[in-house]
Amino acid sequence: MKKLFIIGQGGHSKVVTDMVKAQGDYEIIGYLDDYYKEMKRDGELIYAPISFFSCFSKDELIYFVIAIGNNIVRKRITEALQLPYSKYATIIHPTAVISSSSIIGKGSVVMPYSVVNANSKIGEHAIINTGAIVEHDNLIGDFVHLSPNVTLTGTVHIEEGTHLGAGSTVIPGRIIGSWTTVGAGATVVCDIGNGDTVIGTPAKSIKGRD
Repeated sequence: MKKLFIIGQGGHSKVVTDMVKAQGDYEIIGYLDDYYKEMKRDGELIYAPISFFSCFSKDELIYFVIAIGNNIVRKRITEALQLPYSKYATIIHPTAVISSSSIIGKGSVVMPYSVVNANSKIGEHAIINTGAIVEHDNLIGDFVHLSPNVTLTGTVHIEEGTHLGAGSTVIPGRIIGSWTTVGAGATVVCDIGNGDTVIGTPAKSIKGRD
């Protein structure tokens, strides 16, 4: 069984830990988080600062996954670590439904009861959270986070770093730019530019409001 370090030890990490155990492809050997000031052991597990990754990264049998919900933080960590693509694990819960024609990028996590349908592509280090639905022919960029029960209908394109809040919906053919935030429960009926924040049904920009 392949060995795995989980980077991060907050709430999202707890969920990813359960997913890794359910998937059964990896054995968790430790956690890297800057909460720890030095390396220590608790039974079989190693706990260490993120900077200690270099002690383990050259081992061909050790993989990593960044279990941190914040999109910007995940990207900054990947830039700092400079690990090769092949060293990141992709974690998919057994209850997720994944089309054989879809692609899931390295470092991404697909959580329980989510769906990724035909010809959709999920980028690297993305989060498809519990119960999210990614319909056919969607293109999801790197570091995107789809919160629980998000629904993306057909041919939706979401660019890098965007976060869709719980229960939001995007109608077919829409494009959402990079590093944008879609509020919980919003319905996106028009294209959205980069770096915007939208809420409501239909979703409207609140950028510039106090």
